Amino acid sequence: MSATIHVEKAGKDDATTVAVMVGELLDEIMTATGTPAFNFNLEETTARVRDFIASGRYFVLIARDSVGKVCGFVAVYESQALYAEGRFGTLPELYVRPQYRSQGVGRRLLAGVKAFAAEQGWTRIEVTTPPLPQFERTLAFYEREGFAVSGGRKLRVLI
Repeated sequence: MSATIHVEKAGKDDATTVAVMVGELLDEIMTATGTPAFNFNLEETTARVRDFIASGRYFVLIARDSVGKVCGFVAVYESQALYAEGRFGTLPELYVRPQYRSQGVGRRLLAGVKAFAAEQGWTRIEVTTPPLPQFERTLAFYEREGFAVSGGRKLRVLI
């Protein structure tokens, strides 16, 4: 790791910073896949991040480098399922800015989430990767961090 990385829990004051990175993440996914899969509005996303954090059910960790620049973030929320034997974490977003990749930032963010999950008594953490094959490196990263493919595909219906 070439940089010293500090991971901290985000607060409502970090909402704009997180929202900007969500936009970067969604843009990267849409560019790689050539599919306009997401709608993004900075103001609406900032308000949503603020509300989600305030709810106490959505948790965000931010990674900063040694001079305080934000390198990335991860979000997690509590889910429940019978197959999972109780409560578990769902990781909807993890993003590391391109210039900080391969420097251990993602690893540090996931370590923070795993520690948080253990504190909550969750049985597991689940994540859905962005589309394959465009994001094979993302899948390989999660596998290196102990995640195992559990089958299926993420599906949705818009309401």
